Amino acid sequence: MSDTAILINTGVAVAAIVLLIVKFKLNPVIALVLGACYLGLSTGLGVEKTVDAITTGFGDIMAEIGLLVAFGVLIGAVLRDLRAIDRLVELLLRSFGPNRLPHAMGLTIATFLQSIFLDVLLIISAPLARAIAPKLGRYGTARMATALAISLECGIVFTVPGVGALALAGLLHVPLGTYLLYGLVVIIPTVAISISLMTFVLTRGWWKPELDELPATAPDEPVRGEGPGAMVAPETGRQAPLLLAFGPLLAALLLIAAGALADAVDLHNPVLSLLSDPVVALLLGLVGTCLVGHRHLGQSALDASLSRGLRDSGQILLLNGVGGCLAGVIDQAGLGDILGKFFSANTFAPLLVVWLMAAVLHVAVGSVTISAITAAGLLAPLAPVLGVNPVLIALAAGAGSLFMVHLTSNTFWLLQSLLGQTTRGALKTCSVGVSVASVVAMGPVLALSLVL
Repeated sequence: MSDTAILINTGVAVAAIVLLIVKFKLNPVIALVLGACYLGLSTGLGVEKTVDAITTGFGDIMAEIGLLVAFGVLIGAVLRDLRAIDRLVELLLRSFGPNRLPHAMGLTIATFLQSIFLDVLLIISAPLARAIAPKLGRYGTARMATALAISLECGIVFTVPGVGALALAGLLHVPLGTYLLYGLVVIIPTVAISISLMTFVLTRGWWKPELDELPATAPDEPVRGEGPGAMVAPETGRQAPLLLAFGPLLAALLLIAAGALADAVDLHNPVLSLLSDPVVALLLGLVGTCLVGHRHLGQSALDASLSRGLRDSGQILLLNGVGGCLAGVIDQAGLGDILGKFFSANTFAPLLVVWLMAAVLHVAVGSVTISAITAAGLLAPLAPVLGVNPVLIALAAGAGSLFMVHLTSNTFWLLQSLLGQTTRGALKTCSVGVSVASVVAMGPVLALSLVL
């Protein structure tokens, strides 16, 4: 089959996936598998090779990230029920004061709390942010909503163990420790600069509380009881010290980073190699977090936390797995070799194309994770052709997938309702704020491309 025909069929497959999700409201898992089937058959792979590529792609990505996603979500479930997040926000407020809190809270959420399932983290942190907003004056709601939107969405794709970051690293075969280190290089300046830029604009007359905020009501309390944001009160009545609650997760991330640094300096130690393996490190983090949960929640509450975590992880694993299906078919179709002819090595062009493709997909589909995975899967074969470091492609796809969080996003509506914004206000803080972060993030990514 000609190169042109393969490119046309790839475009049709992606367009069909978008149409099925947006127009016909088909579950993204089903839409991605159908798109992968069409692409394999239309590019001449045949039934047997198409099915093999789909199943192999699913299996490969699950082998890369399956246990990591499960362990990360379970850690987050226990931390949620330990009330560690709202107590951490209270500590940040005391330590940094109201005016610095948006930056402090944003950087903490973006870099340290990504084991928490996004919707749950938002449901827990948004009422806290809304209660703090009046302390920041006239623009408090705007500042806190912007900080939450930017930090939550950036954390998904840049921070390990964020689900988007795990998927991108798995699809592009990037060592998790490497992604962790370079993701931090990108996300810290991105979040800090983006919040500062948006604060400047919002407080110079762009934010109008009478139009952008809903009438003042008593701030919602953190959700308790049943549901995805539920928190379980400790049976023993004792609260785990924050350092103890977060200690196992922090230790796991430090072990993963230590392994990456050891590889960078060509240090080989069997004990460090074992402990810094991401699966082992996060397993140890989960065991430690469960021990803390057992002591401070009680066994029955801990079991309930883990059960909810397992339910949350199922949909994440399926979505990431079918992203691997599409990537597997694209690889077998030879798209990488075809696209490689259109770009030259050692230029910014491939990374900008990755960003643009992910951005367009996100505007169409409305899902950060789906757009990042699809863009990375489409262009992953370019890495060996061009000699571009795969971590750069992963980070560029993550940056592009942040562009224009809008009305199709569940995060948009949660931020709108939980922070007391009108739709007009949420378009400013969430849609524009995260889009600014999407563009800003390409600065560190392109800078890294000069040295990697």
